[in-house]
Amino acid sequence: MAGWPIVSDTEPKVSLAGLWRALSPSGRWLLSTTAITTLGRGMVLPFTIVYLTEVRHVSLDTAGVLMGLIAVAAFVITGPSGALTDRIGSRRVVIAATTLAIAAPLLMGFGTSLPWFLAAVLVMGVGWGMHWGAWNTLIATVVSGPARQQFFGVNFALVNLGIGLGGVISGFFVAVDRPATFTTIFVLDAVCMLIPLALFIGPLRHDGAPVPAPEHDDGSGSYRALLRTPAVLWLAGLSFITTFVGYGQMESGFPAFARQVSEVSTRTLGLAFAANTLVIVTLQFAVLQRIEGLRRTRVLMVMSAIWALSWVVLGATGLAPGTTSAVIAVVGFMALFGFGETMMQSTIPALVNDLADDHTRGRANSVNSGAFQLGAITGPMMAGFVLHDDRWVAFIAILIVGCGVVAASALGIERIVPPAVNGVRDRAAGQDEVEIPQVPVHD
Repeated sequence: MAGWPIVSDTEPKVSLAGLWRALSPSGRWLLSTTAITTLGRGMVLPFTIVYLTEVRHVSLDTAGVLMGLIAVAAFVITGPSGALTDRIGSRRVVIAATTLAIAAPLLMGFGTSLPWFLAAVLVMGVGWGMHWGAWNTLIATVVSGPARQQFFGVNFALVNLGIGLGGVISGFFVAVDRPATFTTIFVLDAVCMLIPLALFIGPLRHDGAPVPAPEHDDGSGSYRALLRTPAVLWLAGLSFITTFVGYGQMESGFPAFARQVSEVSTRTLGLAFAANTLVIVTLQFAVLQRIEGLRRTRVLMVMSAIWALSWVVLGATGLAPGTTSAVIAVVGFMALFGFGETMMQSTIPALVNDLADDHTRGRANSVNSGAFQLGAITGPMMAGFVLHDDRWVAFIAILIVGCGVVAASALGIERIVPPAVNGVRDRAAGQDEVEIPQVPVHD
């Protein structure tokens, strides 16, 4: 993007104000509404399982299946939605996903029986699966150059801010003996999604248009060709394993370990998630400043080391369960994990979108999204199987080894992608804009 000078050793790092000035009006619209739209999501996220089991009296095992179906539906729709994004444009797919994101909480909040809840989670999963890749594609079409990595990182911090504030607000409001309070937060979730819908119909109506394929399209942009490209496969594998050892454990493996092995209270769990959000919101931009111009793969290696350390900290609580030390370590685990997250969320999406070309960007993002969803499905399955038999040492060991695989995958990617795709800027060229060569997709 013009206006972004090459960073020299004496130049100050890019600031938040500098990022805002560098963004186009469309980029500013996208960034400014992120926290608001995720506020509603944060209101219902911690309490959906409570609503199903304690308000609507769905059995715990059935409720668990329902929640798992969200990831399954998202995974199934990922491929078709990526192709659709390239065909009709990212904005239209995001509009469809946003519409589903309005319908899903209304179905959940006003539902009174299992069929209603089944419909709600399936609609929610389809919406999530469509939104992930299309949203990242829309960002990449609106924001280019060095600003792209900055945007992905700040967007992630704002998502966490919205979700964190939403959880705090609803925590003071909902009550199991007043079912209407739960219905209210689901309605508010739907209302919050009206804001981006209005933007896509209004100020952003000209963005996210499809990019025509080459006149003589040889099929090199198909999923088959993408999945035969080494760089795409390495990135998909990296996304899978980072989710498996990371996000795939946040709603199942970590809470189960903290309760059963660490023997801490639910209040401690709440504090731990709050610490995670606080670290992300306060450190994300500082991390972005530090990693500006560095190899993204090296940043991911540092992240893998931090995550491995965090799992060691959590594992140590098994040696002193139920103690104050265990409480401190559980909260410390989530703080360390959040520090690593600030490195992941600003690098992997930027790698994916700098690697892709314009007419295959939707499918490239969907491949990455599908790998993420697969990790979100298999991660909890592993945790349930291993922790069910009280093999907590094996659980921690698997995750530490997985962090090592993350580092190895990042090193593999470094060897096959151009330096510009890997975030290295040509300081000697003196150009305002860095041209990023696309890695060819081989048939």
